[in-house]
Amino acid sequence: METSIREFPQLEKKSFPVMGMSCVACASSVESILSNTEGVSTANVNFATNSVWIEYEESLSEENLQNVLRGVGYDLIIDANNPEEVQEELTQHHYLDLKRRTICSALLTLPVFVLGMFFMDWVPGRWVSFFLAIPILFYFGRSFYQNAWKQATHGKANMDTLVALSTTIAFLFSAFNTFYPEFWLNQGLPPHVYYEAATVIITFILLGKLWEEKAKSNTSSAIKKLMGLQPKTLHAIIEGAEREIPISQVQKGYTILVKPGEKIAVDGLVVSGKSFVDESMISGEPIAVLKSKGDEVFAGTVNQKGSLQFTAEKVGGETLLAQIIKMVQEAQGSKAPVQKLVDKIAGIFVPIVLVISLITFASWMLLGGEDAFTHALLTSVAVLVIACPCALGLATPTAIMVGIGKGAEHNILIKDAESLELGHQVDSVVLDKTGTITEGKPTVTDIHWTSKNNREQLASILLEIESQSEHPLAGAVVRNLLEKGYTNGQLRNFQSITGKGVSAEGVKGQKYLVGNLALLQDNQITVPEELLSLAASLQSEAKTVIFFSEETHVTALIAITDKIKDTSEGAIKTLQNKGIEVYMLTGDNPHTAHAVARKVGLRHVRGEVLPFEKAEFVKKLQSEGKVVAMVGDGINDSQALAQADVSIAMGHGSDIAMDVAKMTLITSDLQAVPKALAISTQTVKGIRQNLFWAFIYNLIGIPIAAGLLFPLNGFLLDPMIAGGAMALSSVSVVTNSLRIRKINI
Repeated sequence: METSIREFPQLEKKSFPVMGMSCVACASSVESILSNTEGVSTANVNFATNSVWIEYEESLSEENLQNVLRGVGYDLIIDANNPEEVQEELTQHHYLDLKRRTICSALLTLPVFVLGMFFMDWVPGRWVSFFLAIPILFYFGRSFYQNAWKQATHGKANMDTLVALSTTIAFLFSAFNTFYPEFWLNQGLPPHVYYEAATVIITFILLGKLWEEKAKSNTSSAIKKLMGLQPKTLHAIIEGAEREIPISQVQKGYTILVKPGEKIAVDGLVVSGKSFVDESMISGEPIAVLKSKGDEVFAGTVNQKGSLQFTAEKVGGETLLAQIIKMVQEAQGSKAPVQKLVDKIAGIFVPIVLVISLITFASWMLLGGEDAFTHALLTSVAVLVIACPCALGLATPTAIMVGIGKGAEHNILIKDAESLELGHQVDSVVLDKTGTITEGKPTVTDIHWTSKNNREQLASILLEIESQSEHPLAGAVVRNLLEKGYTNGQLRNFQSITGKGVSAEGVKGQKYLVGNLALLQDNQITVPEELLSLAASLQSEAKTVIFFSEETHVTALIAITDKIKDTSEGAIKTLQNKGIEVYMLTGDNPHTAHAVARKVGLRHVRGEVLPFEKAEFVKKLQSEGKVVAMVGDGINDSQALAQADVSIAMGHGSDIAMDVAKMTLITSDLQAVPKALAISTQTVKGIRQNLFWAFIYNLIGIPIAAGLLFPLNGFLLDPMIAGGAMALSSVSVVTNSLRIRKINI
C-alpha cells in the first residue's frame, strides 16, 4: 500500500511598517484583512509602532500583501532598503499636513462662526459661509469622511462616522436654505443655516487629532532610541589586524576590540584587558563593574577608561539589548489601548439617532396633515442637529487637557488619556530602587578619622589619591572633600590594585592605601576592633566601607551609600494607606535591598532582579487581576514600564524610560506618584460627568425635537433652538472640566 506524504508549505515571518492606521479599529481591520488573505498563516498588528508581523507562505509575494491592504485604503512598506526610515518620513509628512489643515481650518472657521452667531439674518453672509465651509469640510476635514467610509465598509461606526454624518446633514440643509430660501419663506418660516456648527466641529476635532498624532510619534521614538544604544560599527581583530566593520557583518567567534569611552556592540566574553564598564542600562545601578578575562560584557553598555578584547558570543537579535528592544515592542503591542468610551457610545448612538430621525420623518409624513412635509423635514433635521457631537467631542479631551494641566502644576507630565483612564484603578505599584526610592548617585555619608593630628594634610592626600583613581566610588569621595574646601596634596608612585583599591607614596616616601579590608590585610596593617565593629554596623545599613591608611595604621574609615530620598518613606506610606500594595524590585544585592526596604517601610522586596524579570513580575501581577503601575528611571526598567498598565518615569532618568512611560515626574519627589493617581481619579470622574451632561440634552432634547410635545401644546423645536441646546451642552461640559483645576489632591 502506497502512503502519500503531505508537503507543508515553507513559512516566512517578517515585520512590515503599515501606513494609514488612525485608530485601534483600523489596526483591527488590517489584522483581520491580512489574516484572511490566502497564504497568510498569522498576522499581528502592533498599533504602537505602526507595524505588522506576518507569517506567510514563501510562494506569496510581498506585492500581493501590499495590494490587499491598498485595496482597502492602507499601505504596506515593502520596496525600500530601510522601511523604518521611509515610514518615519511619511509619518512626519502626515503630521505636518494635519497641522497645516488644522491651522487653515481654524482661520476659515472664525469668520463663519462670527457670521453665524452675530449676523445670522445678513443674506450675503450666508453665501460667504457657504463658500468657506466647502474647503473646511471637504478638504481640510476630508479625513473624517474617508475614515467614516472605511468604518462603514466594515459595518462599524465611530466618532468619525458621527462627525461626518452630522456635518454633512448640517451643510446640505444649510446649502438648500441658501440656494432656495423661498421654500421656507413661502410657508412663513425663516430659512436658517448651520454652517458654523459644521465648521466648528471639524476644526475642534482636527485639533484633537493633531494632539493624538504628536503623542503617538513620541511613543514610537522610544524604540528608536533603544536601537541607538548599539553602535553602527565596531573594531574587530581579523587575521591579526584591527579593522572597523559594520555591526551587521559581525559573526560569532570574532575578536572585538573596545577602546576607552566606546559602546560595546555585541554580547561576549572578555579574553584580555581590564576596565570598568557602565552597566546601568542592565542593572540600573550607578556603580560601574570591573571586567577582566572570563567576564561577560553586553551590547549597549559603555566601556570607561581601559581597553578590552572579547570574543563575540551573541550577535544580531540574540544580544541582551536586542531582546530588551523586542520585549518592549511586544509589551507595547500586547497592551491593546483602552477603547475610548466615547467611541463605544458613538457606535450605538449613531444608528439610534439615524433611526429616530427616520422614524420622525416617516411619522410626520403619515400623521402631519397639511404641513406634513414641512414638519417632517424640520423635525428630522432638528433631531440630527441636537444630536450633533460637539459636546460629545468635548467631553473627553477637555477633561484630559485640564487633568494634564493639573498634573503639570504638580510636576507631573501626562502623555495620553490611557494612563489617566487607568490610573484610578491601580491597586499595585512596583518601584525601582536606584534613582526612584534613592537619589541614584553614590555619596559619602561618614568619614571617621582615627586622629585629629594632620587631618587637613591627610584629607588633601586622600583627595589626590581618589582624584587619580578610576573607581566609580572614588568620585563620591572627591566630591565630598572638595565640598569641604580641601585641596589636592602631592603624591608619587600611584598604583591601582584590581579589586582591592589603590596605593601611593607621599613626597617623603610615606605609603598610603585606600581600599577594602583585604587590601589592608595584604599589607599587614591591623585594623582596631572598634573600627571593625563600626564598619560592620555601617554595612548593615547598606553602606560600602573603604579604609584609608598611612604607613602601618588606619587613619580614616569612609562610608558610601546611595542616599534614600527624604520623601520616599512618606510617598510609600501614602500609597499603602490608600490600600495599594507597593513592591520594590532592584538589581542591587538582597542585603542592600532589604536594608533600604526596612527604612522606607516596604514589605515586598526583591533584589538581584534582571530587566526581563521585572517585566515578568509585572506580568505575573497582571495575571492575578491586578492593575499595575511601574515607577522607574533607567533603561533597565523600560521593559517593565512598557508592560505595566500605568508607567511612570522619574524625570532625571534615561530618555528611554521617559519615552516608554506614559507619565514622567519632573521632580525627584516620589510623592508625585500618589498625586498622579489622584489626578487620574478626578479626571475620570470629570469625563463621566461630562458624558452625562453631553447626553442628558439628547435624552431630553431628541424627543422634543421629534415633536413629542406637539400633540400636547403645539410646540415644535426649531432647528436653531436645537443648535442652541447643543451649544449649551458644550458650555456645561467645558465648565465642568475647568472645575477639575480647583480640586485639591
